[in-house]
Amino acid sequence: MDIIKKIEDIIEQPLIDKGYGIVRVLLSGNMRRTLQIMIDRLDGVSVDVDDCATVSRTVSVLLDQYDPIEGAYTLEVSSPGLDRPLVKLKDYIRFQGEEVIVKTHEAIDNRKTFIGRLESATETEITLTLTNEPKQENLHITIPFSDIKSTRLHINFDSHN
Repeated sequence: MDIIKKIEDIIEQPLIDKGYGIVRVLLSGNMRRTLQIMIDRLDGVSVDVDDCATVSRTVSVLLDQYDPIEGAYTLEVSSPGLDRPLVKLKDYIRFQGEEVIVKTHEAIDNRKTFIGRLESATETEITLTLTNEPKQENLHITIPFSDIKSTRLHINFDSHN
């Protein structure tokens, strides 16, 4: 079993019981490894420092008990931020109608970055209406999930709405 999946399996239900959801788990670094856990509150309230501390204590106890990571590592718990990543299908469904930035593994129409309104998401693909196309209004693109490298909410500070 993949180490990230194992960690998620260990911490997911205890965090849900405390009112938190996992946005993303990353383990990075070779010599000085860092376990990054990004969380959301299930009640929709913004995550604050106290929430991160609560989750950090809970996760530390669980990881000490089950010991899924060999060797030393640093634990970081954070909120997803304004430009939160969309990782799981439920994230894509939750943020339908929002503007996102999608980066792909392979080029589609000679590009790998797309900015658009997230129209729909299924288990196999997402559909965007591209919003940064001055010459072509309402241009739709469908991107297979298998080709998505990353997706984040797009925060447009230039908007004059």
